[in-house]
Amino acid sequence: MPLDRPGALIDQGPLIPQVDFSRFQMRIPTERYHSREYQERERQRLWMRVWQIAGREAELPDAGDWLVYRIFDQSFIVVRGNDGALRGFVNSCRHRGNALCEDRGHTARFLCPYHHWSFGLDGRLLAVPRPDFDGTVEEFVGPKEELGLWPVPVESFAGFIFLNPDPTARPLRDFLGDAAPLLRAYRLEEMVPVDLNVTEAIQCNWKVVMDAFHEGYHVRGVHPELVSIMDMGKERFTRLGPHGATTVPFGQSQAGVSAPESELQTIRAIPFANFPALATLMPRFEERVATYHGKDDTPEFPPGVTARGILQNVTREMWTAKGLDVSDLTDNQMNDYQFWALFPNVFMQLGPGDATVIIAKPDAEGDPNRCAWHVCAYRWLPVEQRATQLTATVKVPAGEHFAYFLALEQDYRQMERQQHGLRNTGLKYMTLTRQEPRVAHFHTVLDDWIDAK
Repeated sequence: MPLDRPGALIDQGPLIPQVDFSRFQMRIPTERYHSREYQERERQRLWMRVWQIAGREAELPDAGDWLVYRIFDQSFIVVRGNDGALRGFVNSCRHRGNALCEDRGHTARFLCPYHHWSFGLDGRLLAVPRPDFDGTVEEFVGPKEELGLWPVPVESFAGFIFLNPDPTARPLRDFLGDAAPLLRAYRLEEMVPVDLNVTEAIQCNWKVVMDAFHEGYHVRGVHPELVSIMDMGKERFTRLGPHGATTVPFGQSQAGVSAPESELQTIRAIPFANFPALATLMPRFEERVATYHGKDDTPEFPPGVTARGILQNVTREMWTAKGLDVSDLTDNQMNDYQFWALFPNVFMQLGPGDATVIIAKPDAEGDPNRCAWHVCAYRWLPVEQRATQLTATVKVPAGEHFAYFLALEQDYRQMERQQHGLRNTGLKYMTLTRQEPRVAHFHTVLDDWIDAK
């Protein structure tokens, strides 16, 4: 059957009991969560070679805008050139290695604060001070064309800036592979941070964060308020190279399997703090449902009409009316959120006009029992509203904590608790279940990178 929309690949993906686990790593050595030796292998074989998100394109709108991206003790400059292109460079002067930049800013050229060598936005060496030398620059220092800033690959996708420390890296399109058209359908490049945009340290390894958001097995224990709204028996997992996605239907996923009132109760019980885009649709949804009420004011849906279907239609109609192109999203994607694992360190909860993105990075100082996460809620807004509703990044000071909405706060506390247990040297490995294919897939891909020669 032809896939008329990209998301149909996930709609038709295997149910969890049908997933082939034969290649997956199901026993995960715990040393990878606390061992400095393992972290050093990870640093060299993964982080210095893999594509990773360095920021948003919207952060660098004009020529001369730049930001610094750091991973461990390495730092890189990403800059918008005069030609509009994004470029990346090692954040070191070619003379004596002085760091050129800190944080972010705007410039017409990069000027080393040590000896005032200057470099263009394209990385080329522009000028070298030589106060006591009457000869040419080439006689003073050597060929200028050989002394530009060291480049690193930088590309953009879905509004995100990706950087790879490896100058020989394959193109980003090869790394994203089949995931690209599915993600492109959500128009992430048109979304902006709204209400939640936080960077904070967590007392756990970065992989604990990824594990937590790569499975729904913990919902019953950690998020009991979500149990009634999710049809966990219909969870699907689709593997897309090193990446993957699951989807869990809200309520009953098949027409006619429950009474209309039960379907409505499930939809009305959705915790909209977790899914704010759905909250804006509920008044129209209730209006449409009211047209099917019988004499006693209870819903009477004709054959083929379900509360789930009504919500899907209302969602598509309202987003289209607002100006968001949802034509590449399936009906299921109108109300069933997809939960993405973008290797190595990105989790995305995606719905139409709505994306919660969590990026976990290793601790900058090298402590494997700590990491930093960036949590951002992206929303689609009409162009004229984006600047006024955009939420700036909150950087939480050391020792303080940001108050998240309930589910995220529950995850935050649980992840720190898990790290305490993983540090016990008597625990040699974790044992995964067949309810955790994204976790198993993640660690299998990670092993491929770490063990590669």
